[in-house]
Amino acid sequence: MNKCVVVFSGGIDSVCMCIHLKKKYNLYGISFTYGQRASRKEILVAKKFSRILDFEDHKIIDIEFMKDIYNKTNVLTSTEGNVPDKFNYSVVVPIRNAIFLSIASAWAFRLDATIVAYGAHKDDINYPDCRPEFAQKFEEAMNQAELDGIESGLRKKITIWSPFKSNFAKSDLLLKGHVDLKDIIFDTWSCYNNGKFHCGKCESCNNRKDAFAKTNIIDKTKYMC
Repeated sequence: MNKCVVVFSGGIDSVCMCIHLKKKYNLYGISFTYGQRASRKEILVAKKFSRILDFEDHKIIDIEFMKDIYNKTNVLTSTEGNVPDKFNYSVVVPIRNAIFLSIASAWAFRLDATIVAYGAHKDDINYPDCRPEFAQKFEEAMNQAELDGIESGLRKKITIWSPFKSNFAKSDLLLKGHVDLKDIIFDTWSCYNNGKFHCGKCESCNNRKDAFAKTNIIDKTKYMC
């Protein structure tokens, strides 16, 4: 099978995206610590699901220096400010996916992978670097950056794919993942905060609750509230 590099947080979106992709690709996961509030929990969960999903390889990339660069631009890498319960621009981490996808694409070129995937879906329309227009332009930029290698046959052209490109919503991904994972799906981590349980009140927790409600799957996630 062809190889696919997946940007992997251990959340519902990236885990269920992998369920969708693993039928056609050998998966290589790449997870990032970039100074986010939930980094400790995200990495623990990502490692667990990399084994469940039988990744060929899983890399944890430390770019914690980005916390200093981001400073107070957003509430996910800043200790100041409260995480909102619904979307506002304070939760947008500037060009986060561009940074992730750049590093993931470098690995993909090394592996001769044909696809780099990240879990953006159509409910992520508020985030500029989740939209298909961004993914398409970024794909063009990455292939342009390796044009001579591609044309000489030293590199394979890559596709940047997201569930959004296929018009999948978060609930669509959840339905796909739940078929294979059953109750293991509740071990994914969506919360913007570190903790033993999901906080139950941040925007990401609320999006998780909404996705379960739309699918009529009983949500067995443990929330603080």
